[in-house]
Amino acid sequence: MSHAIVLSRAGIGLKAPLVKVEAHLSNGLPAFSVVGLPESSVRESRERVRSALICSHFKWPDRRITVSLAPAELPKSGGRFDLPIALAILVASGQLSADTVVNREFFGELGLDGALRHCRGLLSAVRAATLDQRAVILPAEQATKMALVPGSRVAAASDLLSVCGLLKSEKLVTIAVKASTPSTQRHTDTPKITGQDVAKRCLEIAAAGGHHLLMIGPPGAGKTLLAASLPPLMEDPQPSDELELSLVRDLLGLEPNRGRPFRAPHHNTTAAGLIGGGVNATPGEVSLAHGGVLFLDELPEFNRAVLDLLRQPLESGHISLNRAKGTYCYPARFQLIAAMNPCPCGFAGIQNERCRCKPDVVSRYQGRLSGPLLDRIDLHVSLERQPAAMLLQSQETDSDAQGLRGTIDKARQYQYARQHCLNAALTHTQLLQVCPMETAVRHWFEEACDHLRLSGRGIHKTLRVARSVADLAQAPSLSEVALLEAIGYRSKLLP
Repeated sequence: MSHAIVLSRAGIGLKAPLVKVEAHLSNGLPAFSVVGLPESSVRESRERVRSALICSHFKWPDRRITVSLAPAELPKSGGRFDLPIALAILVASGQLSADTVVNREFFGELGLDGALRHCRGLLSAVRAATLDQRAVILPAEQATKMALVPGSRVAAASDLLSVCGLLKSEKLVTIAVKASTPSTQRHTDTPKITGQDVAKRCLEIAAAGGHHLLMIGPPGAGKTLLAASLPPLMEDPQPSDELELSLVRDLLGLEPNRGRPFRAPHHNTTAAGLIGGGVNATPGEVSLAHGGVLFLDELPEFNRAVLDLLRQPLESGHISLNRAKGTYCYPARFQLIAAMNPCPCGFAGIQNERCRCKPDVVSRYQGRLSGPLLDRIDLHVSLERQPAAMLLQSQETDSDAQGLRGTIDKARQYQYARQHCLNAALTHTQLLQVCPMETAVRHWFEEACDHLRLSGRGIHKTLRVARSVADLAQAPSLSEVALLEAIGYRSKLLP
């Protein structure tokens, strides 16, 4: 046989389109060419494949070798195509049976000695191959991690010779991975917080309903500690969320993450670092925080144009990056916890503290945050500096923390039983259905919204927060007390 086809997959973001690696041997002067829109890393596979075949004791065909990567209009990059190219040449030259590569997909970069090396972004390819009911053969160092995809059939090999041995065996030996069980230790690292009762109440509401939170307070008030307290209060991640996050991390060459992620990028982070970017757009911090918490400390110090890029993921739960080579879409459903000082010196409006900033300086500092971004944050709370006597008191006990978690868990169960999602994810139609109010309470709420000049989004955010407040109290309808508390969490920074 002088023609062979071996299956593999390209990587375009989290998508893994199928690629047919075709090899054809013809008469003529010995040559080797790769066609099908290959990038430089794929074109360089010629020397790697040739050396790997010879070192693995196979014969290199002294003929004209043409390798086609179809479809031709799809960009191909990386060393993942080395193994399928080598196998296609072996099948085309008759050194390997064509039946051994049927209904199987292959990935791996070849060393000059024939060893299989690690490749980025293979988890999405394994998931796509599993959906197409095909087995996958890839480098041994990645096999265990790739076998975590539910229903996958993954076989591992350390070199090209081992791959051929697997293919010639009567039955393909795959890796069996036990299903992961939810961690029972998710609450053991909850930080203990002294004082700041209003802020802790906001944290409780945020954890119960999945709401975004902005904390405004002087330096040392405990904003960072409060933000770090949220992940242990969140529910255990769903397998689908863990898989999506693993796909993002694998694309960046990172190890899988267990539990809810907590990302805290520096305020010098660029737009590409925060939301993703580049020629072949890679994920950013918003995607690495998928299913967890994105903590932005010193919020006004971030570039305003960079912060405004958060509008899309805050609304839709994903980020779309348009590039010349295509559109890259990454998951970005996270809880935003932001913290800021009220002014550059940090003491504007703080009791018993003297602010050194002039009024116009304070106004410019707070004006670095756009109104539309602030309007998308559900909860806004001001923190005060705690007195020394309060800080030296005994901290909250484990029993207090367990009681708080129990209340939050009950509120979440109440929400899932009623609407199958957290309150922060309610649509406009669902929101009106799950927020019944007495006629007098409704009239009062309408007048309050008009008086405060709340935007349409602000009204809906207030209703969602009020619904979470009512759920924590196990109340079926919204009372004036719940609505009043929710209105109190609207930002004083908003016009």
